[in-house]
Amino acid sequence: LFTILSLILLNSCTPKAELNYMKNIDELTTEASIANAHASSTIQPGDQLGILISADDMDVVAAFNQNPMPVEMITNNIPSSNVQIRGNTSAIPTYTVKEDGFIDFPILGKLDTKNKTVEQFSDYIKQRMTKYVIKPVVVNVSTLNYKVTVLGQVAKPGTYTITDGHATLLSALGLAGDLTNYALRDNVLVVRNENGQITKTRIDLTKADFINSPFYFIKQNDVIYVSGNETVSKTSRLDPNAGIYISV
Repeated sequence: LFTILSLILLNSCTPKAELNYMKNIDELTTEASIANAHASSTIQPGDQLGILISADDMDVVAAFNQNPMPVEMITNNIPSSNVQIRGNTSAIPTYTVKEDGFIDFPILGKLDTKNKTVEQFSDYIKQRMTKYVIKPVVVNVSTLNYKVTVLGQVAKPGTYTITDGHATLLSALGLAGDLTNYALRDNVLVVRNENGQITKTRIDLTKADFINSPFYFIKQNDVIYVSGNETVSKTSRLDPNAGIYISV
């Protein structure tokens, strides 16, 4: 009886209202989506960029696609674990951004990625190519090694690869199986490292305006930590044999 009562008390420690961390979001979704429509991460040293030049006549741009490397697409699609499933490999010209922010590109030489989003860098390459190719070309740039780490009170803690180069705080938490019932939803820590500068913020998921935070859109190598609520804190302080005593 005491054991059953204890379990009931533990399960009742998280109010149902607290679980609704998307409350009031409808009113702000439209405004936030417009404000953040063009928000994306700038390219960072160490990023692996997939750059593919396309044109009606691919022979014309073949010289610009001389650096094919096998890329292994990784997805996390096992619901009960953080095991990464490796998909088929494909070849795409791939470049690693150096510490000075440059990459070495066929024919065009050194290209500066500093303070550019992938979209801006794509336009930059296209502009540089007008010297060599008269006909219109399509430049596809993507970040291939975009990773985010999610720790703490989530179902599947671990490091996840974002294959499309875009992620929000919510989608990152979704990759990790969402928050547990014992997660502290008003105090989610996000740690960011950009050019050696560490910045931190705490996000309150119970308030809809968290989608306006600059930390709502996840960047390369962000770390998200979800703390446990008071139930977890109390449990961690219990005598390891407390459960035995109660059962007796």
